[in-house]
Amino acid sequence: MGLDLAVANAVAHWLTMAEVRGWETEVRPGWTAIRADDAHRVLVTARPQDPEALTGELLGVFRSWDTRQLTLEDPYLALDLGPYGCESALTMPVMVRDPAPVMPGAPSPSVTVETTEAVEATEAVDEADLAAVERVVVEGFPIPHLLPWRRGSHFPVEYARIPGRRSWLARVGGEPAAACVTVDDGAAVGVYWMTTLPELRSRGAAGAVLRTALAAHPDRPATLTATLLGEPLYRHLGFTERAVARWWRYPSTPAALRR
Repeated sequence: MGLDLAVANAVAHWLTMAEVRGWETEVRPGWTAIRADDAHRVLVTARPQDPEALTGELLGVFRSWDTRQLTLEDPYLALDLGPYGCESALTMPVMVRDPAPVMPGAPSPSVTVETTEAVEATEAVDEADLAAVERVVVEGFPIPHLLPWRRGSHFPVEYARIPGRRSWLARVGGEPAAACVTVDDGAAVGVYWMTTLPELRSRGAAGAVLRTALAAHPDRPATLTATLLGEPLYRHLGFTERAVARWWRYPSTPAALRR
């Protein structure tokens, strides 16, 4: 059940991004493809009964779209795209938090640096805060092809008007430090683009911004895909692993091709 919620929310998230950006999409039983500008993206949305047939179907789309860069998320660990020049780049937990109040609790496990600087987290509503969220996301991950950051390069202004989509920002000592985006599709709240600027990590900003976002949706399950860096925080706040997703990337890096 939890995995189904996470997959459905991710599809809603990416289709909304595609609509705002004017990207071509392909939605079929078992998968959704987005012809994004930076890299074409595919999300496997159901466990395939015939993985080889699904692989052939996707290869047909890649040929049709002349795919030069690809990111494919397989939360069922069903596909092997290695023979086609793809790299198994990452495996990451798909995590779900059941509806529950957000308790103050103990300090988050990522807080390792003592500081007297105030940490404040709020919803980003005005243009200045929305721009700060975008900058934190681009520089915090980072997203190399969007550096140096410029407003609207990742989150167009139109995103703020999409129903169910909200942005969240934490400041340390008044300076933007951590951010995330949530997408409420009516069944669950997906957490995306959760990150902290490198120079302001371990000060409680990530925990503050995620607690604030979760507290705004107490009646919804929350879903996310966890990075290695963020997983301890997510478990601390009540998320549990429901699946492991394999992320395929094309083209492979030179190191991967040598393996």
